[in-house]
Parts: sequence; structure tokens; C-alpha cells
Amino acid sequence: MTVLRFAQLPSSCRLCVAAALASALVAGCAVGPDFKRPAVPAVSGYTEQPVTTTAATAGVTGGAAQHFAQGSDVSGDWWTLFHSRPLNDLIEQSLANNADLKAAQAALAVARENALAQRGTYYPSVAASFSASRQRQAGTIAPTPSSNAFQYNLFTPQVSVSYVPDIFGLNRRTVESVQAQEQSVRFQTIATQITLSTNVVAAVVQLAALQTQVDATRELVDINTRMVKILREQLAKGYASGLDLAAQESQLEQVNATLPPLIKQLAQQRDLLAVLVGRFPDQASIAHFDLDSLQLPEELPLSLPSALVAQRPDVLQAEANLHAASAQVGVAIANRLPNIVLSGNVGSTALSMGQLFKSGTEFWAIGADITAPIFQGGTLLHQERAAKAAYVQAAEQYRSTVLTAFQNVADTLAALEQDAAGLKAAAAATEAARRTLDLSQRQVTAGYANYLALLNAEQSYQQARINLVQAQASRYADTAALFQALGGGWWNRAELVQDKNEK
Repeated sequence: MTVLRFAQLPSSCRLCVAAALASALVAGCAVGPDFKRPAVPAVSGYTEQPVTTTAATAGVTGGAAQHFAQGSDVSGDWWTLFHSRPLNDLIEQSLANNADLKAAQAALAVARENALAQRGTYYPSVAASFSASRQRQAGTIAPTPSSNAFQYNLFTPQVSVSYVPDIFGLNRRTVESVQAQEQSVRFQTIATQITLSTNVVAAVVQLAALQTQVDATRELVDINTRMVKILREQLAKGYASGLDLAAQESQLEQVNATLPPLIKQLAQQRDLLAVLVGRFPDQASIAHFDLDSLQLPEELPLSLPSALVAQRPDVLQAEANLHAASAQVGVAIANRLPNIVLSGNVGSTALSMGQLFKSGTEFWAIGADITAPIFQGGTLLHQERAAKAAYVQAAEQYRSTVLTAFQNVADTLAALEQDAAGLKAAAAATEAARRTLDLSQRQVTAGYANYLALLNAEQSYQQARINLVQAQASRYADTAALFQALGGGWWNRAELVQDKNEK
């Protein structure tokens, strides 16, 4: 290590030296690669066959046709398109109270403060100190004070300044990496918020579907109870056999047995919603939901493929990780180059407080330390190679994330198209099963039909009702999934855009 001292230089010379060092700093370059955003994927669509409009099913909840508007923007509060005030309230409560989201926001605050702290390397470090001591020198040693006293007080206040010129960009690349890490956490927080909103919608849809299934099952219980009553009357008159009555009673108990599991799932779904909105299960007041209370959005946005990578928070997070890895390559390279530290201190030393800062008590020093690594056993070389390998890893992870994003959109579009077709078929099957059951009940009551036909009709109708409810719920849930797959519209929420602008 070479040390240069300028303590004896005239003030004009010291200014020249300072100016020269400042010029070196300005002229310094940041080693390592300059980050460039990855190119937008050269694709024009999400699916092999463009999806424009889904099938419609008249007279059924959730049966409206859905049209995909190419290039349309995603609303920041897309859940309002379901036109449910209770759903909107739950979303707002979750955004305000959910513990996972609050933890993510706290993590973002940590990352932001770390990034701001790292910026301090751009500036000089200034420290002040004051020391006071009472000393006695041995008589065999020449006394320190000019008064030849062997016992004395010593007071020393001083200010020290140190500065590391960023000649090769070590500080700049380090700050660049930390800022990219902050952006990564920011997009992770946004993803948490979008996932939370989608989970609330999905939970409400599932809650409504379960409630509808419970209502349908109770209706079937009533139907079977009435048939048991009719068969008992017919048995008393000799029009029905004991076997017929036993079969109907068995059917009634089987339907009754399906109720407790559905009610259990319904209760668990309410508990889940309570936790999502940040409440304890016994403290949350969850509104009653059924599928009839939700309106299926008919106009759905479909972002252009070129815009998807700029909207999805997981893709943007992967891009920020790639940026951080790129900056770390520069950090590893800069660590192998010389480092300069400028330092200076000024102060006063006196035997009494009253003498401080008087003529003859002042001292000062200016220095520059230049350090260059010569042999580190290959440590710095392999750290640089590791940083470059980490960059390649981050690049491949970015590509994987982009591919997954396009897969999510394609899968959701296919799901919505098939959901519409499935609902149409389920509605037709339910209507046919309803007519069959009604006809079988009339024939059995009149004594014209085999009782086994009635049992089959009841079982078919029960399964058709369940299939219909599940098909309806799938359309609502997959519609919410499309908004999530397209990025959730976070860029249209003022608080998230403001957070970006405050960076």
C-alpha cells in the first residue's frame, strides 16, 4: 500500500491536488456491463386460434357471452366489474388489513431504506470526536508538554473526513444492484396485492357456489321427504311395496349425508375469507353470497403480447433480479482494481479547555491511500466468474418467467372458452334432468311408473344441479384469473404508481 501525505503543502497546492482528484472521479467509468432491458418477445398472440367471444347460455346465472377486447387496458379495481358491493367491501378490507400484504409492504420499506443507505457511499464520511485524559509520565522519559510537567490534562477535539472516489464505479454498481433489489421487492409486493385480490374473489365465488349447492341439496331433501310421505300413504293403501319405501328412505338418507360435508366446506370458506380480510373467524362478519348476486363481466380486456411483459409484476421482478445480477458483475470486476481513499483531519490539542483552538494548538493532515489487490489466491477471479454465472442464471429465470406468463394467459383463455361451452351443456343437462324428475314423480304418484325410474331421475337431477353450479363457479373464478394473468391493472392504482415515482 502506498500512502501519500500532503500535510506540508501550501493551500494553493492542496487545492490543485483536490481538483485533480475530483477530475479523476468525474472521468472514472463504471466497469462491467451496462444493463439493457430484455427485448419484447416477438409473438402476436397467446393461442393458436384467436379467441374473440365465448358461447352464451340464456336464462342461467353466469351464462352471458364474454367478448375479449384486444389491446384494452386492465382496470386497477377490476373486481368492481362483478357488481357486488359486499365483494368490493371485502377487497378493500383485505387491502387494508391483510397481514401478508402488510409484511410485504414492510419488506419493501426495508429494501427502500437499504437502497437509500447505500447511496451514502457517494458522499464523504465526516466524524467528530473529543477526547479528554489526565496523564502522568514516568520521570525517566522526556515530558510531553512544553512546560516539562510530568502530570497534566490533555484535551483533543478533532474532525475527520474520508472519501472514496468512485474511479472504477464500485460504488455506482453497488448502488445500482441495491436499487434493482429494491425494485424486485416492490414488484413482489405488487404481486402479493394482486394475488390477495384474486384470492378474495375466488373465495367469494367458491363460497357462493357452496351456498348454492347447500340450497340445492336441501331442496333435494325436501323432494325426497315428500316422496317418502307419498310412498307411506301408498303402502298403506296397497299401491306400493315395503321395498319401494325402504329404497326411497335410503335415498333420503344418502342425500342428507351429503349436507354436512357441504356445510363444513361452507364454514371453512367463511373462515378463509375472514383471514384474508385480516380478521379472526369469530370477529368477521361475512355477507351472504350466492351466484345470483354476482354479475359475470361480459367485456374482458386482452392486453397485447408486447404489453404483457411490462405489466406482469412477476416478469418485472425477474427483470429487476436480472438487473441486480448485471450490476454485481461490475462490482466483482471493480473489486479486482485499485481503490483510493482520501482522508483528512483537523483539530486542536491543549492542556486545558481554555487553551483549545488558540494559536499553536491546531493540527491537521491530508492523505490519500491507494490499495491494489496483488494476490488473493484466486478469490476475486472466481467471485467475478460466479457473478457472471449468476447473471446467466437470472437471464434464464427471466425467460422462464416470461414463458410462464404467456402460458397463464393462454391457459385462462382456453379455460374461459371451455367454461362457456361446459356451462351450456350443464344447463341443458340440468333442464333435461328436471323434466325427467318431474315426469317420474307424477307417474309414480299416479301409479303408472316403476319406482326405480324415480330413484334414477332423482340421482341424475342431483348430479346435474351440482355440475351446473360448478360450471357457473368456474366461469367466475377463471374470469378473475384472467385479470390476474394480465397483471391485475396495478399501474392504474394511484398508490402503486406513486410508490414508483417516489423511487
